[in-house]
Amino acid sequence: MNKQQNTFPEGFLWGGALAANQCEGAYLEGGKGLSTVDVIPSGKDRFPVMSGEMVVNTCDENHQYPSHEAIDFYHRYEEDIALFAEMGFKTLRISISWTRIFPKGDETMPNEAGLAFYDRVFDACIKYKIEPLVTIAHFDVPMHLVQTIGGWRSREMVDHYVKLSEVLFNRYKDKVKYWLTFNEINMILHLPFIGGGIRFESGENVEQIKYQAAHHQLVASAAATAAAKRINPAFQIGCMLAAGNTYANTCAPEDVFEAMCKDRENYFFIDVQSRGAYPQYALNQLKQKGIKLTMLEGDEEMLKVHTVDFISFSYYASRLTSADPAVMTQTEGNVFSSLKNPYLKASEWGWQIDPLGLRITMNALYDRYQKPLFIVENGLGAVDTPDENGFVSDDYRIAYLSEHMKAMRDAILVDGVPTLGYTSWGCIDIVSASTGEMKKRYGYIYVDKDNTGAGSLKRTPKKSFNWYKEVISSNGGIL
Repeated sequence: MNKQQNTFPEGFLWGGALAANQCEGAYLEGGKGLSTVDVIPSGKDRFPVMSGEMVVNTCDENHQYPSHEAIDFYHRYEEDIALFAEMGFKTLRISISWTRIFPKGDETMPNEAGLAFYDRVFDACIKYKIEPLVTIAHFDVPMHLVQTIGGWRSREMVDHYVKLSEVLFNRYKDKVKYWLTFNEINMILHLPFIGGGIRFESGENVEQIKYQAAHHQLVASAAATAAAKRINPAFQIGCMLAAGNTYANTCAPEDVFEAMCKDRENYFFIDVQSRGAYPQYALNQLKQKGIKLTMLEGDEEMLKVHTVDFISFSYYASRLTSADPAVMTQTEGNVFSSLKNPYLKASEWGWQIDPLGLRITMNALYDRYQKPLFIVENGLGAVDTPDENGFVSDDYRIAYLSEHMKAMRDAILVDGVPTLGYTSWGCIDIVSASTGEMKKRYGYIYVDKDNTGAGSLKRTPKKSFNWYKEVISSNGGIL
């Protein structure tokens, strides 16, 4: 390709991504209520709480809670958005904190202070010609709804979620065009508390509860899509998948079949949101597991009619699986366990680095759904060590992102996969969702804060800051 052919399509949305619970802080300011993420500690109890195995209802003095201050985006959003604008961002993915809008989740009227905060954030974006990309629910459920109705195990959550969505659509209909209904919707099967505010009691049918909750979220997503199109037909609504194709460990047919089954576990959510119905393989699997979903009259029609406009996804790593139970060498992969792929290097947290896997995933998703894609998370978590001036020479991050962007470019320009944009994860250092750490950094901007919560919160651009600025200004012509 020559340089002209290297550039991305005109209007491609370059930017970065954040989540309210990992950046905002101010966890009880402005009338905000307690959310599930606010009671998830860092340390050894983090995973048991996220998975729903350990029941907590409030915060205590024995744990540290990273979301309480995070990086204080709530008070520093203007400074941060100005830095994003300096890089040339065309879009910024953020999420809404549900309990800023409805502190308990079941109020009749929304909290004006919370709505006004996001008005200010969106106005700052618009000032710099940055298109907001908004996730309605990003690992966020009001704790009041967890304690009173059991989170997304309850059908009542559909109405609460749709009410939230309608308030947002009406309030920001002239400021926000792109919306995502749920972040990594498939995560409810893997981390039920963080994905849906679900905890389990001894003896419960865990799989039945998780899949019923998933059905509630799928119906809620479709109902929110219907509301969006009614309020502003120009809205573009997307689903969001934790993606990454699964490779077979060998060419043995049993391994190939196992890899197909692993991919289907995640595809089934998007099959429903994009195609409008439960696929037959999913119905068969549910029957084989003895799971009988409770569907109300009108659910199937709602799912069928109100499908999404585009497919967004996170991509950090591919996965590897085998049908042979004796093959046990595992690696880490953002909650998803995977065999260790001998052909790939890994990050400091054991995540397999596979740029070509992004191109493979993009082709697989487009072949399956024939709808535009939007890469809304991709990045490298690493330990950054500032020099005496606070500057980080993160060449390792530049190398990671550059190779993934080249793979994305090839999927778009060579393979013909229509793609709306790319928002790299954690465009400024934020609290890690998986570990609760600050030392696991993704950003182009260093935030002076450590795992204990100490630090000035000063923002300092890294080497990757200027590199990404050049990528955007050249529309991907310089990678």
